[in-house]
Amino acid sequence: MTERSGDQGMTRSAVPVGIAMPELRVIGAGFGRTGTLSLRDALASLGFGPCAHMHDNFDRPERFTLWIEALRRKQAGESVDWRPLLEGYQAIVDWPAAHFWRELTVTHPQAKVVLTVREPGRWYDSIQATIFPFLDTLDAEGGPALPGDVIRTHTFNNRSGDRAYCQAVFADHNRSVQEAVAADRLLVFDVKEGWAPLCAFLGVPVPEHDPFPHANNPEAFNADLQERFGE
Repeated sequence: MTERSGDQGMTRSAVPVGIAMPELRVIGAGFGRTGTLSLRDALASLGFGPCAHMHDNFDRPERFTLWIEALRRKQAGESVDWRPLLEGYQAIVDWPAAHFWRELTVTHPQAKVVLTVREPGRWYDSIQATIFPFLDTLDAEGGPALPGDVIRTHTFNNRSGDRAYCQAVFADHNRSVQEAVAADRLLVFDVKEGWAPLCAFLGVPVPEHDPFPHANNPEAFNADLQERFGE
């Protein structure tokens, strides 16, 4: 595997075990724009909520300080105390968690792991139309730096405009998760598959009357951005 960013190439043995939040039951390892908000809503419907997502950090900005400390400790090779960030949550998905998937999975061996995936070209088109402009807006408005640090810098090495590079990082990430996490603990999941594989993996019944959530398409993402930042 080619090392493309600060997280790529890290071996499981190099990850220090942190302080766990024992109530954590599901870890979402997929990058943003792979259906993470839909997964969050699905997990909550199945009894695995509350489920943390990037949106929670904007709703509770004090969480950014905790993530900044977690990022500092990760970069220093130090263990992370997950209790302040995960107290009250049974699951976590999306960034920043996707950047910490190794630390989270090593520290919480009881938690199942869901890797949301998507066709790489469609994924890049989506992130280029949503998250990358969102990070530019945060910079312009003086918003929290943490999302950009985690996504643009530490994940994509400040090369968000390089389609081939970003798709290679995406593929490397998905491959790394599948190589590191035991098969009986991992679900590789395209949200278009709906309830059946997710429910079978989690050992819960399929909701009889509820359609699988479909949340945060690009139009909804950008409408939320306009509401929050007036852009």
